[in-house]
Amino acid sequence: MSYTKLLYHIVIITYKRQLTIFENHERELHMFMMEICANREVKVYRIGGMPDHVHLLVGIPPSLALSKFVQELKAISSGWLKKNPHFPAFVHWSKEFAAFSYSIRDKDMIANYIRNQKSHHHTKTFEEEYRKFLQENGIKIDESTFLMD
Repeated sequence: MSYTKLLYHIVIITYKRQLTIFENHERELHMFMMEICANREVKVYRIGGMPDHVHLLVGIPPSLALSKFVQELKAISSGWLKKNPHFPAFVHWSKEFAAFSYSIRDKDMIANYIRNQKSHHHTKTFEEEYRKFLQENGIKIDESTFLMD
């Protein structure tokens, strides 16, 4: 038996950061995403976001590759969003996504960060937030393609 705990903070973005996930229906989307996660044995600690992006704090089993999980999450939720009348302007998710690994000791800190997205974005734009995450995690930003789709 191997023992693992793989905790990820994932950020997915709407196409061209279009404001298509409105507060009065975001819970519906988050619940659907939780279903997708449950079907893949992904433990959800927190989901939250804004009209142009979603944050997830999840525990992914070692048998599931991170990129495969994000691809499936985006593909399935995209199809659902396009059919759902509560999200009429949704086109699709951006090709780009971000994922950062954390220790289980950081779980509450990241969950609180996601929980407080609405107040956080009163003082910081999504681009500022995203840049900070990338820089803090040592990821070089390619300015020619950054947040282009």
